[in-house]
Amino acid sequence: MSDAPVEPIEDDNVALEPIDELAALAEAVDGIDVERDVSSADFCTYRVGGPLALLVRVSNMEALAELAEAAVALAVPTLALGRGSNLLVADEGFDGLAIHLVGTFGETTIDDCTVVAGGAAALPVVARAPVAAGLTGFEWAVGVPGSIGGAVRMNAGGHGSDMSESVTSVQIADLHLGGLFRRDASSLAFGYRHSAIAPWEIVASATIELEYSEGFDSAQMLSDIVAWRREHQPGGANAGSVFTNPPDDSAGRLIDVTGLKGLRIGTAEVSEKHANFIQADPGGAASDVYKLMAEVARRVEDKTGVRLQAETHLVGFDDHPTGKADA
Repeated sequence: MSDAPVEPIEDDNVALEPIDELAALAEAVDGIDVERDVSSADFCTYRVGGPLALLVRVSNMEALAELAEAAVALAVPTLALGRGSNLLVADEGFDGLAIHLVGTFGETTIDDCTVVAGGAAALPVVARAPVAAGLTGFEWAVGVPGSIGGAVRMNAGGHGSDMSESVTSVQIADLHLGGLFRRDASSLAFGYRHSAIAPWEIVASATIELEYSEGFDSAQMLSDIVAWRREHQPGGANAGSVFTNPPDDSAGRLIDVTGLKGLRIGTAEVSEKHANFIQADPGGAASDVYKLMAEVARRVEDKTGVRLQAETHLVGFDDHPTGKADA
């Protein structure tokens, strides 16, 4: 009997798993880079979290359209990464397709009072561009560290305004229907930190309508917002506000009066500077952040009767891998 090594049998009829098939299809598209088992900590401002099974970096609109066409029949769970400033992925990771827009999706153009910003454009950068062009109405966004796409998805806001005040339409890649679609703001069902954009819909760009400042000192407003944020909010590894504000109240106030500043579970701690922020230690665990969220919510409800709702997008902590769960 021969001692020669046995060569593997290649069978073109062996079916690939959907995620492997999608990876192969994505690798064939110009403008898409594909990686497997990438740490979500590198894409999340908490700097914690498990592996992303399939990460695709998409650099232009044509590539995104091809990806949407490829994904339509494969039913792979989808996660839009954005800038990761409102995201917590479980330590077990995300067994699906994570999409990171790069390249031209970071660009912003201005024509008269109309601003068109790519889904990957950073909110602070987009906020400054209209001010330089003599426009007002988007200054509030200078203190929000997310992307345009993520901000539209959650109707981000601050300092008395939010995305719904200026967004008139969005361009979306639908990975269930397989294509790019333009949707008017009226179809997005904007609410407090909410929109009707589904997990399988990727915000490719947003059109924003502003007004001429006409003597209003927008540059000073930018400076004031940045200074306020630095004074009142902590730096370090966090994802901004953990809980949405209840009606006519503040989540931070409720956490503070419950005496939870400095509360720690493992590698996560409630900020001493702002009670609605959680800080994660370097090399920490997403499970510690999640457990601390749950404990804060439990204690606040016990003391005040108010059940806090998570603003953080939680991935892998409930039955819906891309859903937003209550803590």
